Amino acid sequence: YEEDSEIIEVEVKAYRHRIRRKRYLRTCSCPDLPTVVAAPVVPRVLPHSRLGISVWVQILLDKYNYCRATHKQLEDLRSHGLDLASGTVIGGLKRLAPLFAPVYVKLGERSRQQGLWNADETRWPVFQVVAGKVGNRWYVWLFESADCAVFTLDKGRAHDVPENHFGEKARGIVVVDRYSAYKAMKHVKEGRLRLAFCWAHQRRDFLDVEKSWPKLSDWAVGWLGRIGELYKLNEERLQEKSKGRAFKQKDKRLRQAVEEMHKSMEAQLQEEDLHPAKRKVLQSMQEHWEGLTLFVDNPQVPMDNNASERTLRIAALCRKNYYGSGCEWSGKLAVWMFSIVATLKKHRLNPRKWLTAYLQACAQAGGKAPEDVDKWLPWNLSAQQKKDMAQQADEQEETSDRQE
Repeated sequence: YEEDSEIIEVEVKAYRHRIRRKRYLRTCSCPDLPTVVAAPVVPRVLPHSRLGISVWVQILLDKYNYCRATHKQLEDLRSHGLDLASGTVIGGLKRLAPLFAPVYVKLGERSRQQGLWNADETRWPVFQVVAGKVGNRWYVWLFESADCAVFTLDKGRAHDVPENHFGEKARGIVVVDRYSAYKAMKHVKEGRLRLAFCWAHQRRDFLDVEKSWPKLSDWAVGWLGRIGELYKLNEERLQEKSKGRAFKQKDKRLRQAVEEMHKSMEAQLQEEDLHPAKRKVLQSMQEHWEGLTLFVDNPQVPMDNNASERTLRIAALCRKNYYGSGCEWSGKLAVWMFSIVATLKKHRLNPRKWLTAYLQACAQAGGKAPEDVDKWLPWNLSAQQKKDMAQQADEQEETSDRQE
């Protein structure tokens, strides 16, 4: 009888694909015929480059999805038998960048059509001297909605960055931390955008008091318990798929807890001998109360900004591993790739499969972005394309006989 067992292995090998094109020199004197007849040139994503699509896909994912520095990528490729010069890779990335620009523009257009966003930002060094810019500290911003994520790179951290992203027609709710740039947006002042503030940041204030003032520990822990109860009640409410009787009952419990918390906050702020650390935290909560409780009347609004912080983490990891970008074009390519990969993951698509198919289309277009970029956006893919690019990995099976 036979007994089957399974072992999973990974084998990676670089290989050279040699293409021979035969050329024929005509010997007749027939008019209007070419002197030389040859097979068509094999399409390349970068004309005249000897690196194929699979190599560029590996480099792009290594750098912008797995956060590996270029020299580490090259060292890994050498272990697989492929020795590439750093200048070859960097020059190729610069030539590849324009291929992704049209996709990024479409993502921005899609983002502006939404009505609910999460927004956040983090620093991103760009080591290029730019007129009017002092130092190398730039910023990566993230604007994330249900079906797309858009990262942007900017020299500053002021309110003009989110204003430019949202555009003049934006209407809706933005989930943010308490950074003043969001409050200073003209959309907010004019009432076109409402800010939903993050309870995780508010909770952090009470944690800081608990750690810094041991004698106030019981007070801080009490408030942490109230915030935890809000999360619990809101989660129970959201588990009800329809706004039926059960939803209304849980919604009522949530509203009662919010009202009790508000009364307790106001009552404590009236105490004349209130500890300064307590007063500071409660005044901040009072100032942001409207935004903190926006989720009550809008169940689709999350209570915190944790989702965007997780998405933005890719920029922080890349900054830690290879210190940002050496020049502006490299920084732009970084945010374009961050946006594309994050959006693909939202739709449970495999970035490697999508990049391979897209770059093949670019090669067919003569090393340019395809004219019909819209068809490559995740929400426009056909059912078959979504199946082919699904997130799960393809496994190849190999069977061998073993005799002892």
